[in-house]
Amino acid sequence: MGRRVLILSWEYPPIVEGGLSRHVRKLADGLVSQGVEVHVLTRGGRHRPLEENRHGVMIHRVAEPDFPKDDLDAFIAWVEGMNRDLAVAGERLGERVEFDVVHSHDWLVAPAAEQLKEHFGRPWVVTVHATEHGRHQGWVRKHPQSYIHRVERHMVRTADRVITCSDFMRGHVNQVFRVAKRKITTIPNGIDPLDLEPIEAVDLDELRARFAEPEEKLILLVGRLVYEKGFHLALEALPQVVRRVGNLRFVVCGAGTAEADLKEQARKLRLTKRGAFIGWTGDDTLHSLYRVADLCVIPSIYEPFGLVALEAMASGCLCLVADTGGLREVVPGDGTAGLRFRARDPRSLGRMIEKMLTDEELRRRLVAEAREHVLKFDWTEVAVETAQVYKELVAAAPVQPSVTSS
Repeated sequence: MGRRVLILSWEYPPIVEGGLSRHVRKLADGLVSQGVEVHVLTRGGRHRPLEENRHGVMIHRVAEPDFPKDDLDAFIAWVEGMNRDLAVAGERLGERVEFDVVHSHDWLVAPAAEQLKEHFGRPWVVTVHATEHGRHQGWVRKHPQSYIHRVERHMVRTADRVITCSDFMRGHVNQVFRVAKRKITTIPNGIDPLDLEPIEAVDLDELRARFAEPEEKLILLVGRLVYEKGFHLALEALPQVVRRVGNLRFVVCGAGTAEADLKEQARKLRLTKRGAFIGWTGDDTLHSLYRVADLCVIPSIYEPFGLVALEAMASGCLCLVADTGGLREVVPGDGTAGLRFRARDPRSLGRMIEKMLTDEELRRRLVAEAREHVLKFDWTEVAVETAQVYKELVAAAPVQPSVTSS
């Protein structure tokens, strides 16, 4: 019989707050294909069945109220309540199913995962997708950043194994939390090009016409509108590109705490009439935007991996990324598949945008190379490597009966 794993995540489809939800779903599906019995413990029982089998993954949900979005103290209190509920639900589930491994994602479910590790007497794996230290450029002394940082530090030090999505994040966890590198395994995220196909037919010509005229170049910016994503750098770079290239439009797809500031910056730079902030969109629209844009720019200051870059390249969209973090592992540095600009440097960004919008031969080559390059980021391989981590932990763990076993 294959191993049984209990995966904890604060989001799982149909609840999607960001890339974490999609990651956990694809990982869970992949693990099932590797013969692992997968149970996902998550929230959402108010809107979905408390238990359901989706594609062989057993999903167990707890009913939680909507979380407060504008009050961080209230949000932390909400997270603590969610963890108590998840832990209770997990212990009850353990009366029916004997798990071999507990696997949690990020700090939001760490307290529940640790409690279940102790309750079951089983190894605990943590996947770190990002850290508060990284998101805030090391400024974690004040509450609530200090609280989250402490939870993350305790989490990675207490877990039996840590998984990171890039070697950059492996080094980051090692240095920031003083966790030995031998305890940290890098397993890059995957991408399934079929997931980028619109579920419903989209008129691409009509979609593009909403944002740009046929003779205009269209730049796409995608992600949470927060400081570390660097969208302010992209806006700062655009005026020089407009002066040199001329016909240019941009569309910003995302929402976040920096949205008002970015719109004001665009106004001051006289870019308002050249761009649109469209907020969060459904996957169908986003994936179609990749197909109609001339260039996708990822100007991040802090980026653990760079899923947007992979999505853009898989969709045939030219891709330009900051030379930093996990983006270096997604976009090669040899000028194939996509290009990089000097991180935090609007002038470098502007020059590279101009180059990529005006060199048609370069465009054709990079798009062709990118379609081949993304095939290296395969969810089957992610599942195989993750299952191997489980196997190693189970083999090394002392044999202990579950607390609930008779």
